[in-house]
Amino acid sequence: MRRPRLHTLQPLVTGRRLVLEPGPSRHLLRVLRLKMGAEVVLFDGNGRDYAARLAATEGKRAVVEVGSASGLEPAPSLSIHLGIGISRGERMDFALQKAVELGVNALTPLFTERSVVRLEAKRLAKRLAHWQGVVIGACEQSGRRRLPTLHPALDFAAWIGQAHSGGLLLDPRAEQPLPQLPPPAKALTLLVGPEGGLATHERESAHRAGFKGVRLGSRILRTETAPLAALAAIQALWGDFRY
Repeated sequence: MRRPRLHTLQPLVTGRRLVLEPGPSRHLLRVLRLKMGAEVVLFDGNGRDYAARLAATEGKRAVVEVGSASGLEPAPSLSIHLGIGISRGERMDFALQKAVELGVNALTPLFTERSVVRLEAKRLAKRLAHWQGVVIGACEQSGRRRLPTLHPALDFAAWIGQAHSGGLLLDPRAEQPLPQLPPPAKALTLLVGPEGGLATHERESAHRAGFKGVRLGSRILRTETAPLAALAAIQALWGDFRY
């Protein structure tokens, strides 16, 4: 039976005894209903997995004893930052989840002109916390030991105005297909719009900031499909799908 694998915000050290946070505690004790002595795997995002054992409970919290550490997860051959236009509910969750599974190292949700979702500060904070949970869950499922960075959501103009060294803009109107591009250096930024794509002035801003428009064949892909198809192609051409 596969051992449950969970993320903790607490630094993990072999031999340490720690009380897990409410989320992972609830999953171990109430969802999986593990018994004392059950073996689990923990990670804190530093690049290693840690064997652990359920040792006790403190109220509704699980107490674990941390065992040996795994080897360090290799650094990616290509570091990918995904700037993605914010889309509705499950579409955004799906895109973030699968982007993490496909190996992105950083994600920035973007409010664009055509973004349907608009959130005031309190709701945005809750949504960011939810998206962080999606990122963590994708790491737990996929075996990633390094936690990708989820940056705060930004307006498109603010993000594109930051210091960028360019990147790729996914655009079905672009003339050049992805496989014709030269291999990037060790880092790459991928920009994908929301439902309906980026507005004309946003595409022009991206071009001025050094982003190169590329297309994926002749079909128009949905907002949750396009970044994943592009990420898979990028990983196959230049990233860790080659190994």
